[in-house]
Amino acid sequence: MSDPDVLTRAAAAYDGRSIPPGAQETTWRAADGQLIRRLDWPQPGKARGALLFAPGRADFYEKHLSVLYEWHAAGWHVSSIDWRGQAMSGRLGLDATTGHADDFAPWVADLAAFWRSWEADAPGPHVLVGHSMGGHLALRAVVERQVRPDALVLVAPMLGLNPGWVPSTVLHPLGNLVARLRQRHQPAWKWERGLVPLSNMRMQLLTHDDVRFADEDWWYEQRPDLALGPPSWGWIAAALASIRGLDRRGALESVDVPVLLLGTTADRLVSWRAIRRAAARIPKAELVTFGSEARHEILRESATVRQRALDAVARFLDRAVPPQNHSQAQAQAGD
Repeated sequence: MSDPDVLTRAAAAYDGRSIPPGAQETTWRAADGQLIRRLDWPQPGKARGALLFAPGRADFYEKHLSVLYEWHAAGWHVSSIDWRGQAMSGRLGLDATTGHADDFAPWVADLAAFWRSWEADAPGPHVLVGHSMGGHLALRAVVERQVRPDALVLVAPMLGLNPGWVPSTVLHPLGNLVARLRQRHQPAWKWERGLVPLSNMRMQLLTHDDVRFADEDWWYEQRPDLALGPPSWGWIAAALASIRGLDRRGALESVDVPVLLLGTTADRLVSWRAIRRAAARIPKAELVTFGSEARHEILRESATVRQRALDAVARFLDRAVPPQNHSQAQAQAGD
């Protein structure tokens, strides 16, 4: 298992406000020519394996540099990408602030194509980690047999929207109706960056850690093109359609890779009930549950929560994809 002292030293050595030395920011070209921003941070020596991090809606990898730093310190070759239409990989809507999507299928296709290229170049075993919308897309790509990681980690995955007690069979047609009435490209609510009450409200949804939350605003100041506002009504309808697809009978039951899900009962953005149901349906799933101590961004939470989450991920990966020296030691002990 990863040495907690190594992770603690790594966290203390990095403030989350710079691209770490050795990490490379480049672009990847999708099949239709769309340029997708990527971050790759290889190991200087032999790697434990490779880990691809898929961020959430309106997310960007700069927000998650601290946890990427800790995984790199634990020996992993680390990569991350933007989703097309957000961060610094363009926009899909009619303006620069509305997060629009007509369908989630292009995102799944992007992930599948990127994964094939990345998997061929990165050292194995290969791990896919998805947060929020990124967790939804990662799981959907696995269900649809478009990617097959050696292990899958889903952090507060968007497997249902709040209120979680309303079934997707009801929410999906309702979302389509609202999208038609309100126009699909229109934002679902008004938004303006920089208002203190709005920032406070976002923090109440995302994290208890004011330092991690401030890091996000710092990156917006340094790279204004990262900013993305509310989803469009079309995005909401597309999200509900994709969620309903994962809800269909046999979909989650077909997943044949080890899966770790992390969720919090205090999540006000995605449905905790849906995460719990998914964990019960996926054959090789493990579930780690947080309570009121954790908001939606579990990996950007207070130090205690974040360390518990990182320890859970490390233990899971040690079981699902044992380090090579550990496997060799076991083999020698059996001779």
